[in-house]
Amino acid sequence: MSDLATASAYSLASAPQTASENSTTTTSEATLSSDFETFLKMLTAQARYQDPLEPLDSSEYAAQLAQFSMVEQQVLTNENLGILQAQVAMTNMELLSGMIGLEARSYAGAYFDGAPVTITPNPAAAADTVYLVVYDADGTEVDRQSLPVSAEPVDWDGTNSNGDTLPDGHYTFNVESWAEDEELLDEPAASYSEIEEAQSLNGQTVVVLKGGMAIATGAITGLRKPSDGEVAPPETPTTPPTAEPGEV
Repeated sequence: MSDLATASAYSLASAPQTASENSTTTTSEATLSSDFETFLKMLTAQARYQDPLEPLDSSEYAAQLAQFSMVEQQVLTNENLGILQAQVAMTNMELLSGMIGLEARSYAGAYFDGAPVTITPNPAAAADTVYLVVYDADGTEVDRQSLPVSAEPVDWDGTNSNGDTLPDGHYTFNVESWAEDEELLDEPAASYSEIEEAQSLNGQTVVVLKGGMAIATGAITGLRKPSDGEVAPPETPTTPPTAEPGEV
């Protein structure tokens, strides 16, 4: 690409970038038209002051015009894609507005404020003993309770094995599956949290759960209406087996 085409392409590529973000399509088209006129003036000046002994080949003029046209089309395409992306994000926001007030199931944990938290365990089928392990926001284990060997949802009431109610805050949950005093599986358990808000962050649509936890919509594994019915609570806690060092 010649110096003229390079300068023109740079002028075109840099100016409309801001216009596509802060102005309408009409303004951007006007900018492109102005840049094209500037390019023609530069091309005319180049022809006027060219070396008579080494005139520019007409094919080079045609190549410069073609290069400018390619850049022009690329800028318009990028602008149209940006507009399309904004429209899709707005459509997603409108769809998500219907999710506000529903309870989302995810592995992001849940905010406890005195109301029971519904957890959906998925223990190993070969297990004979299952434990629900609760961690606070610092990753410290604060509760451990026995669960039936079942994938049925259970309610965690926010109390520890001593019967003390834990403070309000964000908690995450794991399910440990044991068989004959050997740990088979230790994996996160999904829980339900109310959706309070939908946002668009860095081009990605997210929902804000109770307590302020923001998760991507792709992290939601289920939705339900707030239920007034009771879910079976965890069983009375028992002393879990202790894994030997180095055991998984």
